[in-house]
Amino acid sequence: MRAAFFDLDKTVIAKASVVALGPELRAKGFIQRRTLARAVFGQLMFLWFGADHNKMEKFREQMLAIAKGWDRHEVRALVTETLAEVIEPLIYREALELIDHHLAAGDEVWIVSSSPAEIVEPFADIIGVTGAIASRAEVDDRGRYTGRLEFFCQGDNKAVAIRALANERDIDLASSSAYSDSETDVAMLSAVGHPFAVNPDRPLARIAQENSWPTLVFSHPVRARDRRTPHTPYLVGAMVLAVLAVAGRRTRRRRGL
Repeated sequence: MRAAFFDLDKTVIAKASVVALGPELRAKGFIQRRTLARAVFGQLMFLWFGADHNKMEKFREQMLAIAKGWDRHEVRALVTETLAEVIEPLIYREALELIDHHLAAGDEVWIVSSSPAEIVEPFADIIGVTGAIASRAEVDDRGRYTGRLEFFCQGDNKAVAIRALANERDIDLASSSAYSDSETDVAMLSAVGHPFAVNPDRPLARIAQENSWPTLVFSHPVRARDRRTPHTPYLVGAMVLAVLAVAGRRTRRRRGL
């Protein structure tokens, strides 16, 4: 069994999912205007300069502090209610083409994101992929966030979770693919046989060049419901098909097949 693992923010969608939901969270009284303004500023910095480990750690701590005391079921209900309106228009058409390509080839497709499971899992349902691997926040016996994490799906932890999933579902990682935009996901990309840098930040662009990883550019947002009528049907998917086909021939030659 092969699989394709997609980072979410700036890989499948055009901005950070948590920030995109910020106005809705504020409208429902979860966060204040000043908090939202800081999050938007952080997103701009992320877009311009990328995100190293320290930036991601600081953002994680801020979000945990903000969310402490929120009711998990209320947050999930809000996300599910607004996902189609707020997040779906941010999806890259090229990402949907690739997802459809992998699904048509019989591959499993997983979204792997440091964003909360309350966001990532409903999003995975909307675009029709196999499942999601995401950060999980700790909740108390009343279902409210404690301000701590059970699992942070970032950096090396993404690779750890992918390997655990591969063992559980008998996925051949050597023949599988991964897609991400950030240097923080080098471990995830290195865990598979076919890594792709998507809209890479500067450090990842350098690493991709050093390792001869293909680089893809996604730039056309489209709603998931419009995926059957793309303007450039399966253009990106065809490119990836070519890369995987060449890699497959090389593997068969090494095995003497």
